[in-house]
Amino acid sequence: MTNFAVHPEALRDTVAATLGDKVQSLTLALGELTAVVRAADYLEVATLLRDAPGCQFEQLLDLCGVDYSTYGDGGYEGPRFCVVVHLLSVSLNQRLRLKVFATDDDFPVVDSVNGVWNSANWFEREAFDLFGIVFEGHADLRRILTDYGFIGHPFRKDFPISGHVEMRYDAEQRRVIYQPVTIEPREITPRIIREDNYGGGLH
Repeated sequence: MTNFAVHPEALRDTVAATLGDKVQSLTLALGELTAVVRAADYLEVATLLRDAPGCQFEQLLDLCGVDYSTYGDGGYEGPRFCVVVHLLSVSLNQRLRLKVFATDDDFPVVDSVNGVWNSANWFEREAFDLFGIVFEGHADLRRILTDYGFIGHPFRKDFPISGHVEMRYDAEQRRVIYQPVTIEPREITPRIIREDNYGGGLH
């Protein structure tokens, strides 16, 4: 089998023909193709992109969540949570970015693509843990990075930088305990010192 790189415009045309009205937008920028699809079509689209001739994206390289709530300095008005998937076709030497937006900002849900690409497993768990995006159909959707009993989703834009609780070892109880955060938020501006002869007076 010969590996060859498909021209980005040709890949765009192939993906457009394969997905038809299931694709909301196809954007080609900096040599990279991005397809946006509806949540209702996401699982079917994933299967098509894996199996269709000219696509053959056998590998899911990455999957992550995005919180658009502060995008564009508050000027953004679309859905808040997005799942972004990066796909690779080894056989055709081509890549595609696939994006799907959850329709409910308060309870974001999209289908799991773990049945299409099993590499999605831990990526989906990470997006669930950090963003609170629920992947329907995932067989073992639970936190993967935060501690047991952790409350909230730390990559959401409205999650406080210092968090809600802190943990420390309590010598009297001989165990790790949780307590409310004791760090007081403050803004630190570095002091800048300028000297006329800085650098030894070099000209």
